[in-house]
Amino acid sequence: MKPKALILTGYGINTDLEMAYAFELAGAQAERVHLNDLISGERSLHNYEIFVIPGGFSFADDLGAGKVLAERLRVHLMDELLQFIEDGKLVLGVCNGFQTLVKLGLLPALTGYGTQEATLAFNDSGRFEDRWVYLEPERDSVCVFTGGLKRIYLPVRHAEGKFVPKDEGVLKRLSVQGQVALRYVDPEGRPAGYPWNPNGSIENIAGICDPTGRVFGLMPHPEAYLHKYHHPRWTREPVPEEGLGLSIFRNAVAYLRSSL
Repeated sequence: MKPKALILTGYGINTDLEMAYAFELAGAQAERVHLNDLISGERSLHNYEIFVIPGGFSFADDLGAGKVLAERLRVHLMDELLQFIEDGKLVLGVCNGFQTLVKLGLLPALTGYGTQEATLAFNDSGRFEDRWVYLEPERDSVCVFTGGLKRIYLPVRHAEGKFVPKDEGVLKRLSVQGQVALRYVDPEGRPAGYPWNPNGSIENIAGICDPTGRVFGLMPHPEAYLHKYHHPRWTREPVPEEGLGLSIFRNAVAYLRSSL
């Protein structure tokens, strides 16, 4: 049986088609569902095993990237989301979706869900960054989406991607509890400075998970690198037939097939 993935759409979300395609390639059944259909009750989270908030510019980034969407989810769907996580299912947020999960308090959730403990601030460069970056998975991370991954190469497209924890305590607990999933590195795998860390994220953090490892957010776009032809230099250097971003979606589907 294929796990069912709900791909959220509406109000400026604009990578839902790519996200649905990625989960289909990985072996899931993906459905694009408008936010209003969830709020009205026409569709229910409980009929799915994966909830995905794709990238885009939800509500035109008014009040800050992801903030308005986070408040809509908090007011109308928080109880359903908490039950969804309690049931052992998966949540993924990419770029604007990552911003939403952080501002909703579903990440990093060090003291429970619902309290914001970090933010995604404006890039240190002071401008929108559209480039490809290298990411190193943390070997001791509990994140189910990144287990077994090697260094990957993905694009970023954001103006507010600088990960900033609330305080040093939050930063320390993220590392100690294995909740840092991905860090920006340079092409040799060393800790990155600009432009390989495109936004100035503290300790090069590019993606984090909750304590269960089942709620995952990252700024780079894995759905944008699914085939060799997505690679910016596929005509000039050897690249694998399968895009490196697909491994994240394969991990999610494999986890659900083995656990639900």
